Amino acid sequence: MNSDALTLSRMRFHSRHGVLPEEAVRGQDFEVTVRLELPLAAAGQADDLARTIDYRAAHEVVRGVMAGPPRRLIEALAEGVATELLRAFPPVQAVEVEVTKLNPPVGFVSAGLAVRIRRCRT
Repeated sequence: MNSDALTLSRMRFHSRHGVLPEEAVRGQDFEVTVRLELPLAAAGQADDLARTIDYRAAHEVVRGVMAGPPRRLIEALAEGVATELLRAFPPVQAVEVEVTKLNPPVGFVSAGLAVRIRRCRT
């Protein structure tokens, strides 16, 4: 497996995902970090965007999932982001996705709750 990776850190989205009814009504803030594993030597040597993943295109894929149909669990959001990134970018060998719910409506103080998954191309 290649050790090269492109990371988009802490992208912010206001979305309507969650288990509780009020989460779907008022929405809440999420952060998403993705790490795309793919060979980057050719892009670095040629200084050529066509040989890597355009950050804007990757952001749009993540935005599409976060703005898409409501999901109850952040685990489902992470799975959706991973699936769509692998589908959109064939050179990506694996993807790590972390989804953080910044102000979860839980009965205790928390700076955020997160899940992190890693999925490889089969």
